[in-house]
Parts: sequence; structure tokens; C-alpha cells
Amino acid sequence: MPSLHAPLRLFVTGGSGLLGRHLLRVAEQRAWEVIAPGSTTLDIRDASAVRAHIAEARPDAVVHLAYRGNDPEVLVDGSANVAAAAAQVGARLVHLSTDVVFGGRPEPYGEDDALSPITDYGRWKAAAEAAVAVAHPRAVLVRTSLIYAVDGPCPMMDDVSAALTGRSSIRFFTDEVRCPVHAGDLAEAVATLAARDDVAGALHIAGPETLSRADIAARVARWLGLDPAQVPRSSLTESGLVRPAVVALDSGRAAALGLTCRTMDEVLGH
Repeated sequence: MPSLHAPLRLFVTGGSGLLGRHLLRVAEQRAWEVIAPGSTTLDIRDASAVRAHIAEARPDAVVHLAYRGNDPEVLVDGSANVAAAAAQVGARLVHLSTDVVFGGRPEPYGEDDALSPITDYGRWKAAAEAAVAVAHPRAVLVRTSLIYAVDGPCPMMDDVSAALTGRSSIRFFTDEVRCPVHAGDLAEAVATLAARDDVAGALHIAGPETLSRADIAARVARWLGLDPAQVPRSSLTESGLVRPAVVALDSGRAAALGLTCRTMDEVLGH
């Protein structure tokens, strides 16, 4: 296995997003050379453009974070294009996936559990995983959960602030459970995987605790200096929305590789 902090030439898609910003920060700390074209520079739906950009960059590793939640061409075809281009130049590939490739159940999901998506986004991300695995069999498929951050724009933080200051009517479900993960922790893990050549296939990397969206919002409210008791609550059942309810990821395999994430209280200082 190569040194995890040796100089690396890294190609990143989606570098301007929440996780991408943190990954670029980690790469800078490790003195890596980074190529991170924005979506206006590189349309990942264009296979020939993706091949040309990655061939010109000659990266040691590619991290694919770019997505568009309602666009299967970006999610599936774009992911396949990036995977094929990375394989063509012999680059390591870390592909970001999601916990909603699962449909929800009381028990945590392991990497070997059958996928069971119940939403379009989950089905498209499951298809993306399959396409990436075919195009780049040694790729790492990182499944994660709700990502949050305490510096810079963060949808989770913004939603809680807006709800508690009367700028939004959003309500937080008490029966929709996830494993929230700090963007910085996830970025460190993704960077480490980009530098390793001994891990392949699906890998779950998420926070170590299972919390409802309402519980998450209460922790965020406290960190923001707002009253957690005022978090507006509802339930997924009452909403009528079709979304997975309880989806917990078992990140034990990642922990055995030394890839761990903190609890929300550890991050937020409660």
C-alpha cells in the first residue's frame, strides 16, 4: 500500500459542493495537486469530454462527487463516464453513493445487503453503482448518509435556522432516521481511500449514531444558539411522502480500515 500522505495528483468532480469543498481542503493540507473542473467546464454527461479531461490531467486518483438529484443522465451516465475514463488512465476511483439505495428497516445495513431503493433517486444511485462497478471494477463505492458542516453553506444548518426564525415552514420528521456525518470527517476518509490501492467495492462511511431528522435538528438548533424545543416536528408517516424511514449504515468495515467519523455532539461540542 502506498503512503497515505505521499504527493498525489487528484481529479475531483463536484469540488464546489459541501463535501467537495472539504475534500479540496484536505488535499491542500496533504500538499496534493488537484484538478477540479466545475460543471460549466466539464459536463460529465459528455463521455468524450470526460475522457479528454481525465486523460489530459493524468491523475493518480479520481473522486467522483458531482450529482444532480433529479437527473438520471448525470447520476447514472455521468458516473459511468467518469469511471470509464478513470479506468482508461489507470487511476484509482472513489465514487460517492448514498444510504437511500436501501429501502429502510430496523436493522443496520451492511455492504453485502441487497439494494432495495424505493425512490427514483435511490434507484438511479443504485444503477450508478452498478455502472461504475462494471466500468471500473476496482472502484470504491462509498455509501454515506446525511452530510453536514459547521463552516460555510450547509443545507441542514440553513433549514434549521430558517424553520426556527420563521423563514420556512419546514418540519422535521421524528420517524425518519439516518447516520449524520460531518463533511470534514467524510472528506478525510475519502482522501485516504483515494491514496490506497487495497480497498475496492462498496464501503459504508457514516456517522456512528442513528438519529431522527428531528433529533438532528435539535442538536443543530442548540449549536446555533436557538431553542431545540422549538424545532417544528412531524412524521414521515403523516406527510405521505415515499422515502425510506429507518436507514442506518453499519460502518464497521470502514472502522476496521481506520476510517472513523465523530458523533454530532463531538463535532458540535455538546
